[in-house]
Amino acid sequence: METVTVSPKFQIVIPTTIRDILEIHPGEKVVMLEKDGVIHIVRIGDIKNLRGKLKKLSVEGLRDEEDRY
Repeated sequence: METVTVSPKFQIVIPTTIRDILEIHPGEKVVMLEKDGVIHIVRIGDIKNLRGKLKKLSVEGLRDEEDRY
């Protein structure tokens, strides 16, 4: 668990270990979400990097729209 300090300008530094895990680089954008008092930081990747990621996706077992209600 990493501890960070909020600056007088309300800025924080993402620790190196977290940046390495998420592969965050200078200039990239992240989204910050709050849910139940917890802040989540989500990396926004380049959409071009998603090409080919869903080839193995199976639609087997998905419910029809009429089964959702």
